[in-house]
Amino acid sequence: MPRFHCPEEPSSVLRAGGEFELPPETARHVQVLRLQPGDTLTLFTGRNGEWTATILRMGRASVTVRVDQHHAVEREALLDVHLAVGMPANERMDWLVEKAVELGVASIQPLLTERSVLRLSGERALKKQLHWQGIATAACEQSGRNRLPSVHPVRALLDFVVWNPPEVHRRFVLSLDGDSLPLSQVLASKPPTGPVLLLSGPEGGLSPNEEQAARAAGFEPLSLGKRTLRAETAPLAALAALTLQGFS
Repeated sequence: MPRFHCPEEPSSVLRAGGEFELPPETARHVQVLRLQPGDTLTLFTGRNGEWTATILRMGRASVTVRVDQHHAVEREALLDVHLAVGMPANERMDWLVEKAVELGVASIQPLLTERSVLRLSGERALKKQLHWQGIATAACEQSGRNRLPSVHPVRALLDFVVWNPPEVHRRFVLSLDGDSLPLSQVLASKPPTGPVLLLSGPEGGLSPNEEQAARAAGFEPLSLGKRTLRAETAPLAALAALTLQGFS
């Protein structure tokens, strides 16, 4: 059954038996898929499970649905992992956002670092943030997630590492230094029991000054082994290891 994100608005409150017009972007998506009156679909707001609905009417730019039933189902990872990443260049950040959402990331913080190839600020940074949030929404629609992770505005790394959100229990930084603990060892000996903040660098990694600042701020250095992984691969490998714990 096709799934669509339906942002909560006063005109689109989801309740059993209610009828309303889908938001314009959702309606366009329905029309692109050539769905017809009588077809059923799944709607989710990003916060509270999902709803089955039936298409009643379709206009040139509008789609009216009847909400049928609420399902209090969630498909979230057992561990909340918030990913802070030095933005890789070109379309690699798009790919990273999509796959991170599929793997269950709780939120994504794009970072501007000393070695970042992709340099964003002002209106361009805002447009990219909205673009990545759209990719995250589409990944939720595809993967079955009903919780929509936020893609935060771009921040400078040195401003970010001193932020200490109270809900985060442990903070990790991916590192190539010899004193870094293998992630497999951390998971085996002292696995995280609460939300995690995972920091990963861009192409070329974090600079020595940036990694030192992260460690001084309480980030524990982690290693993914002896192979050199790409900037978009390394955080996804760590994210998978963390979020897939406990899943069969």
